[in-house]
Amino acid sequence: MDHRLSTICQVLIGLHREDFGEDLIEYALIAALIALSAVVGMGSVATALNDIFSSVGAKINAYIL
Repeated sequence: MDHRLSTICQVLIGLHREDFGEDLIEYALIAALIALSAVVGMGSVATALNDIFSSVGAKINAYIL
């Protein structure tokens, strides 16, 4: 009986360790997806901000001259 309990405990410990690894991989994939989305989105934002600052600079330059 004691051997069976030991075997069951070892199986449960092994299952717990496997779940932890899977969770870690899932979190890493989610973080990578968020980082990729941020990089792609920042390119669009940077272009839009550059256009806005160029427009404002041109207007200021027209008032000064």
